[in-house]
Formats: sequence, structure tokens, C-alpha cells
Amino acid sequence: QVQLVESGGDLVQAGASLRLSCAASGRTFSPWAMGWFRQGSGKEREFLATIFWSGGNTLYADSVKGRFTISRDIAMKTTYLELNALKPEDSAVYFCAADSTGRGSTPLDEAGAYDVWGQGTQVTVSS
Repeated sequence: QVQLVESGGDLVQAGASLRLSCAASGRTFSPWAMGWFRQGSGKEREFLATIFWSGGNTLYADSVKGRFTISRDIAMKTTYLELNALKPEDSAVYFCAADSTGRGSTPLDEAGAYDVWGQGTQVTVSS
């Protein structure tokens, strides 16, 4: 059974950068795609980015394109999200998720497309 563990969240000042990591368990790991989402306190879950595992093609939410970068290391079974020029409104719990098979019908910018989720890592950006 695949498990995902996020790390790298921190308390930082506005303008800082962070790199979040999402490590997958198991001897082998070959999802269709990996996604990053975030959810601020009292707010809706928000799609951020997706990377297709095999080819590395990426999709971004318009709200973060140009400031956040998703990547993956196939050998390390790890997905990353680089956060740049952080703002207080970026404060949230950041989650990674796997679409294990690619056989669902839900679009990849929706949480329902993903079947495995990590526990989340807290990012807090102070003014």
C-alpha cells in the first residue's frame, strides 16, 4: 500500500522561498500523476499543480503559475513543490496526492481525481 508523507513546511517571512517534499513509500512507485493542493483555515481546498509521472509534463492553477514549480525525482519516488515570493495569503496546509491509475474520469484539477493523500505540511507566512 502506497503512503505519502509531506515535509518542508515552515514559518517564514513574506518574500521567502520554501521547497516542499512528498515522499512515497514502497519498493516501486509509478502513479499516473501527482498533485499538490492547499487548504487555509476556514477556506476551500485549492488545486495548485499536477505533474504527470512518466513524462514530467505539468499543469498549474492560474493563481500560482510563475511563482510555484512542481517537479519530481523518479528514482527517489519524491514530488516537490517550490514556493517562491511567499505571501501571507499562501499560509495553508499543503497536501500532496497521487492519481494511482489514471483511469478515473475526474479532472486532475479536482481533489476527487486522486486516491492517495499525504497528511499535509503547514506553511505559515508572516507579514
